[in-house]
Amino acid sequence: MSQQINPILPGFHPDPSIVRVGNDYYIAVSTFEWYPGVQIYHSLDLVNWTLVSRPLNRAALLDMTGCPDSCGVWAPCLSYDDGLFYLIYTDVKRFDGNFKDCPNYLTTCATIEGEWSAPVYLNSSGFDPSLFHDDDGSKWIVNMVWDHRPNKHPFAGILLQQYCDKQQKLIGTAVNIFEGSQHGLTEGPHLYKINQYYYLLTAEGGTSYEHACTFARSKNITGPYELDPNVHVLTSKDHLDQPLQRTGHGGLVQTPEGRWYLTHLMSRPIRFEDGRKRSPLGRETGIQALTLADDGWFKLASGQVYGEVNPIGLTAIPVRDYSHYDDFSSPRLPDHYQWLRIPNPNGLYSLTDKPGVLTLYGKQSVGSTFEQALIARRQQHLSFVAQTELTFNPSSFQQQAGLICYYNAHKFHYLYVSFDDEKGMHLDVMSCLGDQTLTASFPIYDQRVALQSNTISLKADVEFERLIFSYSIDGAEWLVLCELDYSIISDEAGKGEGANFTGAFVGMCCQDLTGANNPAEFSYFSYKERH
Repeated sequence: MSQQINPILPGFHPDPSIVRVGNDYYIAVSTFEWYPGVQIYHSLDLVNWTLVSRPLNRAALLDMTGCPDSCGVWAPCLSYDDGLFYLIYTDVKRFDGNFKDCPNYLTTCATIEGEWSAPVYLNSSGFDPSLFHDDDGSKWIVNMVWDHRPNKHPFAGILLQQYCDKQQKLIGTAVNIFEGSQHGLTEGPHLYKINQYYYLLTAEGGTSYEHACTFARSKNITGPYELDPNVHVLTSKDHLDQPLQRTGHGGLVQTPEGRWYLTHLMSRPIRFEDGRKRSPLGRETGIQALTLADDGWFKLASGQVYGEVNPIGLTAIPVRDYSHYDDFSSPRLPDHYQWLRIPNPNGLYSLTDKPGVLTLYGKQSVGSTFEQALIARRQQHLSFVAQTELTFNPSSFQQQAGLICYYNAHKFHYLYVSFDDEKGMHLDVMSCLGDQTLTASFPIYDQRVALQSNTISLKADVEFERLIFSYSIDGAEWLVLCELDYSIISDEAGKGEGANFTGAFVGMCCQDLTGANNPAEFSYFSYKERH
């Protein structure tokens, strides 16, 4: 097993916001359209992290029903003050076009694992809000401001406004404190107060291969803010040969010993001979060691501007085994699984209607933004094997169930069981190739495999850009069905990495377009790193 430290959160874990409380470190990451919203991890050594909370877990806090792909929860900010955790998040309702509908909310909790409070609405002027607790007791919100007008740059700077804890609302006038560097696309703001300076950390350059972290500072919270003379503290935009790419959107933390670290998003693309790059793992979370130089500006401890795989000062051994075998004997769904958009999944699945199996009740089409019976987990390795056993009795071509490799409605490969008058019950493959038409292709339709048994084992074997779908009737002998281009399950495919913000998932799903909710039973699901 690799001993490399980065990424510290492999797979889809973007926009990390970090906070230290005593000797405990916590990171909150974006979840977009996947439910429950926001994932919070805990660590004692900044290297090994454990999922401890998914706070946006009820309708009062988050309901994304109908929201488009890559909308939902953007860039949460986790902070702590006077015995209370604060979580700020955006619930984006629109992405395409010149408008962004992006209400921002605040919720609090005395403990990370507890029930978070009803949300407080803040504003909708832009996304990526964060909360700063000043040492005089005042609290301030910063967020990027979105400008929809023609002939204006949509990333119009960073707004600052005071927040009143007692009134639970923003007060005073919002002030644009920083328009960004010439690199532009300034977003993801976080404020810190260090040695009488207010440091503003922003993300710039978009979330693609031009991404960067940029500092500015001022002795007054309202500015003016002076740009770091080096502009970027972290970026791989001029170092495309480095293993960590798309580095940016960071958060700052200081250890009890006084060392500084920067958490940041990043990706590890598959590289093709023709120059293409594909990132099925999406945007992951990495960490870098910083130093505060004599001139008062932060720099990477390595002396470089691009990220290191093994940051200076972190000596803990990474212990990361994300493989699992779930036999669904527990009445609770394991936390590594998520579903799409809706706050109440009770009508989608059950672990108690038939103990020992996960029962999915057929809902809307794969790619629906409303009721979709899809339970999946993140891909966390560039090569892996996932498999399951399915029992299903379809009676119509409008009923399907099986194993899916899923990015979003435009990008997936689906190995499924269905029924038609010609073949009867059969095995087929459906793909959507990222061409934005939402039109599914059927790669093996003319070679559909007729099935005599309603129980079948299904396997997805992924090695970088290659996917092999296999099946087994007896659970012992596996037969290869087809080989597919897995690289479409990536940020860069389709609209491109600047418009696809999640990452690859693999899991189980069931559709019933007749409306009868025909159930599919999955007796196990396994995921294993493919060395």
